[in-house]
Amino acid sequence: MEKSHPLLWSKQQRLSIQISLLEQSSMANRMGERMLRTHSLSLFAFVLAFAPVVGGAQLEVIGGQSLRHSDNARKAATNEKSDQESRTYVMAAFVSDPGRCNGSFEGTLGYSSWLDDAYGNETDANMDLESQCELARNFFWSLNNNLREVSQDSTQTQTPENRTRKNLFSTGPRYMWRLGSADALVFDAKYENTEFSEPDETDSERYIGSMAWTRLISQTLSGGISAVASRTELDSGADIDVKTVKVTFNKVWPTTVLSGSLGISELETSFGSTSETNDGIVGELELTRALNPSTSWYLRAARELTDRTSSFDIRFDDFEFNLNESISVETTALSTGVDKVFSDRSSLNARVFVNQTDLLETNELEESAGLGLRYSRSLNELLTAYTGIDYRYSSYEQDQSDDETINLELGIDYLMSRELKVYGKLGYEQKDSDVPTREFQESWALFGIEYRFR
Repeated sequence: MEKSHPLLWSKQQRLSIQISLLEQSSMANRMGERMLRTHSLSLFAFVLAFAPVVGGAQLEVIGGQSLRHSDNARKAATNEKSDQESRTYVMAAFVSDPGRCNGSFEGTLGYSSWLDDAYGNETDANMDLESQCELARNFFWSLNNNLREVSQDSTQTQTPENRTRKNLFSTGPRYMWRLGSADALVFDAKYENTEFSEPDETDSERYIGSMAWTRLISQTLSGGISAVASRTELDSGADIDVKTVKVTFNKVWPTTVLSGSLGISELETSFGSTSETNDGIVGELELTRALNPSTSWYLRAARELTDRTSSFDIRFDDFEFNLNESISVETTALSTGVDKVFSDRSSLNARVFVNQTDLLETNELEESAGLGLRYSRSLNELLTAYTGIDYRYSSYEQDQSDDETINLELGIDYLMSRELKVYGKLGYEQKDSDVPTREFQESWALFGIEYRFR
């Protein structure tokens, strides 16, 4: 039977097809969200159940309920509408006692609902699980899992509609072969799986192999060389191969620790019969120094050739990938900060950061810089007040636009008992942009209560 041309279909037929496509897309989104939500709940429940029996782990569980009122819940440029968010959450943390198997976990799982339906009901989760067992002498096996709420589009406003859940699972063996009192070879293999809750985001499987030689030059200085090769298979059909060779070093002084690496890396992206190769200088640097007994300073820097499904944004909190842009990227992150504790039990935390993302497929840059200040003071044994300010400047070569965002926060915590705490917060956020639709102002107030179960 001869098929009719789409242009000759009736309006009713076209409308029926559009509705069907929308239903399929909505179903796919719900399935992806449901699968990762189930994974989050299962992981959280597994850790809570298993933690007490692993190496005598010290387990802490806190439940909480908060109510947040916003005068611009959707962070809209015009027609602002207020709404109230009710959030129920549980926080858990444990650290196992030293032994052949060591592990740590810290996570929060929450459920939010909105009184006037500014957004749909949803779960949120942030978790970090790290574990390692020594199966035989110098032979180790690690299992880690990191779960984050991340932005989909870094150019857009940070709202629930612009967030997805990123889960990165990794596991693999490591073997250390000691060649003497000063030299060692380390062989490492790892499997990584990255999944996003939104089905339109690219998931990946990654296979990593590395070999490193280290030499203890003195009691306070060590150095060596490492070679790493990885292959990332994206569910979009693209493959990414990265080869890296670096020189490594570590130096310790009485009040200072300096470690890092410097080398070259080559990244090849292939899709079907087409491929593209990029190379560059890569490295890491970490410096920590105790300026005095109450003040410490740190400096962290990294440059990598990688892709947006990697752990780079998890290792550097102020960094974010644009999931709607290039798959392979050259990332650069620099951050420095000071932590100070005063004699009156107050504390000050200050940080400055600079990030850059070079989108390799499109050769476009995304840059950001900012600072954060947080001051906390105990007014008495039961009452603590704190205030914070964050500023972020972002520049996007894609549309030649600049954004500036400022966040102000003032809060207070009151311990009603050893197990029960109530808290309140007031905040203000403002975003200015070259793109008028991205601008907004929001004032909010939050009240909450937490109970420590153990």
